[in-house]
Amino acid sequence: MSTTHEEVALAARSGIPASNLRDLIDAHLYMPFPFLSNRHASRAAAGVDAWLSACGLTDDVGVATMIAFTRPAELAAYNSPTVELDVLQIVANQIAYQFVFDDRAEEIGRRSPDQLLPMLCESIGILRDGAPYRTPLGAALADLHRQVRERCTPAQAARWAWKSREYVHGLLYEAVAQARPVPLRKGLCTSIRSLTAGVEPFHPLAEAAQPHELAPEELHHPVVQRLSRLSADAAVWIPDLYSAVKEQRTGGMINLALAHQRARGCSLQGAVLLAIGQINSTIREFEQLYEEIKPELSPAGIGYVEGMAGWIRGCYYWSRTVPRYVDATLTPALA
Repeated sequence: MSTTHEEVALAARSGIPASNLRDLIDAHLYMPFPFLSNRHASRAAAGVDAWLSACGLTDDVGVATMIAFTRPAELAAYNSPTVELDVLQIVANQIAYQFVFDDRAEEIGRRSPDQLLPMLCESIGILRDGAPYRTPLGAALADLHRQVRERCTPAQAARWAWKSREYVHGLLYEAVAQARPVPLRKGLCTSIRSLTAGVEPFHPLAEAAQPHELAPEELHHPVVQRLSRLSADAAVWIPDLYSAVKEQRTGGMINLALAHQRARGCSLQGAVLLAIGQINSTIREFEQLYEEIKPELSPAGIGYVEGMAGWIRGCYYWSRTVPRYVDATLTPALA
């Protein structure tokens, strides 16, 4: 795992044979966005540790270990390389919170989807009504919501809360799907994945990092809305490539590569290549649409869309080296 990010493109172009699944992904994935990292990364990492501790979430040794393996501040630094520390800290805190929340929901949901209801209803109440929290996770979400309201405009904070509620609902859909005796078809799998990705709640934070709020006609322009969808899909499908081995071993179903494997009955490596083809098409459509609309966008609008592109870039460079997905380096490139 010592390969630097700058060496990735060079190795792919040189025709070096892929020895493991990570190398196979590097060789075939289209990544037009260069590696960047925020200069405040180390301060954000320290801030995440302090915040999780203050919320009581890392009192659980398992949570502390998971955070060490997922490196949320690193992902934030790669996704948001140009924002100032105040926004970066919120992004890093939210990534850390979502990792904890998602893992807890998956653990409970595997036993029975209905057992998720108290946890999810607490979150919806906090996000929608400002309801009081009852658990450490609820306390963390309430404080995160406070951070967003203090840094964002009321409209941006409302969009953040709306997209965050979609993410919470998506986790219930995932639990129901995991409980089904019959595997999901690919289309339904990707629909659920788009909700559980949890990427779109970060787009209002990218807007908040701009000099001013976007005009409604710019924010709601059909092309900008499409760019938001493409960004979220590409950003979450990329980690699916690296996590496919882990998800296959644990019985996970909401994963793009595994959906292709079920649909085609092929090897995992073959399914990864099929998923890469879908991701590459998504990234190319994002590039094309962005170039078409860029002349019409304000500087703030350009910064907003660049924030979306940052998630595609960041999820790639983070996924290929994060310890959470080390299985990708241990799996041969050929079945």
